[in-house]
Amino acid sequence: MSIAMFDTNPKLLNVLLKDCHSGSIQLPDFQRSWVWDIDRIISLIASISRSFPVGALMALETGGEVQFKPRPLEGSPESIATVRPNSLLLDGQQRMTSLYQVTLRGKVVDTETVKHKPIRRWFYIDMVKALDPECDREEAIVAVPEDKKLRSDFGRKVILDLSNPEDEYESHMFPLTKVFDSIEWLLGFNSFWNARGEGSQKNELFKQFNDEILGNFNNYQVPVITLGKQTTKEAVCVVFEKVNTGGKPLDAFELITAMYAADNYLLRDDWYGGSGQEGLAQKFRVEGKAHFAKEGILADVSNIDFLHVISLFHTREQRRIAIAAGKTDKELPQVTGKRQALLSLPLGAYLEHKDKAELGFRRAAQFLHQLHIFRTYDLPYQSQLIPLAAVLADLGQNWQHTEKTKKLQRWFWNGVFGELYGSTIDTRIAKDFVEVMEWLENDGPEPSTVSETEFRADRLKTMRMRLSAAYKGMNALDVARVIHAELAPALSVSQCQNILRQRLIEEFKGN
Repeated sequence: MSIAMFDTNPKLLNVLLKDCHSGSIQLPDFQRSWVWDIDRIISLIASISRSFPVGALMALETGGEVQFKPRPLEGSPESIATVRPNSLLLDGQQRMTSLYQVTLRGKVVDTETVKHKPIRRWFYIDMVKALDPECDREEAIVAVPEDKKLRSDFGRKVILDLSNPEDEYESHMFPLTKVFDSIEWLLGFNSFWNARGEGSQKNELFKQFNDEILGNFNNYQVPVITLGKQTTKEAVCVVFEKVNTGGKPLDAFELITAMYAADNYLLRDDWYGGSGQEGLAQKFRVEGKAHFAKEGILADVSNIDFLHVISLFHTREQRRIAIAAGKTDKELPQVTGKRQALLSLPLGAYLEHKDKAELGFRRAAQFLHQLHIFRTYDLPYQSQLIPLAAVLADLGQNWQHTEKTKKLQRWFWNGVFGELYGSTIDTRIAKDFVEVMEWLENDGPEPSTVSETEFRADRLKTMRMRLSAAYKGMNALDVARVIHAELAPALSVSQCQNILRQRLIEEFKGN
């Protein structure tokens, strides 16, 4: 019998915002910063004021398998940084942060214009306009600068001054910072108008405003989908991407970063650098850089590629342990670097294999230079670097043995001219890693990439796309021929490449 991993309960908006303020609800560290502009904030406030639905929230209970480093909502008190949250908000950050900043925080809101210019604003509701059925509700939401003065004529004329409570009362401008605690403001409002002999009339206005507008805020319920503690890492990632359609897709590196951060390990620093140290991204950008190239051959290696290699090492190790324990074939874990394996990669495994993986990519750069491939633009398949790096790291000091190098070159060119790394590559990467290592180390059977590859001669007649892997492979082979020919000493590698590229183009046009 399957058990639902989530439940859905409506919760009062006021309660949810207080939970954000206390730290009971926080964000997982992989969530990006709050970025809503002033127009979207106004639209959200207008919808709440009319009790219109603004979408459900999605949260993850803490204390289960998935341990993300928590991060308080922007603008929340610094004192809650050490509070352990009960749940993490996976979807709804922008809405909840906007509402929290506008209503409960009690401070000016740092937002931006639609053109991304930073601005600071206080938000009010025009009571008269809000109660006018003919008025667009968004027009009743007023945002004023930090000094609470709206100006015209290039700032020379003040057209609305709300810098003190009496100005708010007189202008019928209700501050949204008081939306969940309006009694004090109401008493001041009544006192102000009683002194002017209009208390009865204005009291009736506020009563109607309280019933029709403020009541919508105080009684507003938000559907909250809560993922239980048993939710897996992969499920969290998939769910987040499904609901986060408006933002940049979340990748495994960000999730793993957040999980390692819970153990106080800064994975981002390893890749992007930190504390004055250079990260792998910077190192790979210049690794194996030829004098005529702008960047090294490893410049396009991604953090996911790097984790993929580590996952191959770790899952192979887990498979070997299972074999030693007498597990059946069906029970044996797969050697893989697929998404689920990446999300299950323990910090200990990462630390154990990261130096080896880095060494593998450095050796891959040297290997590619031997094949006269010097630029990322000339690399047939970026994805083929993953098994190549894993194999070269695994070979240890024997990686430059002549027989092994010849076999590895044969495998590489079969992958290129068989055009095997263009799609659905995860399975092939893992299979090649296992089979190539068996072939090189134990004189096992040829890997399927070698034994099953067929290259049709007539493919040369249709090879016109400069971006195709086979075209790049032909270019590299011809560069090698020119470099070893007599004219090579008189020309640079880039000149050789230009000559051969033109020859290829002419030959293909001629055929």
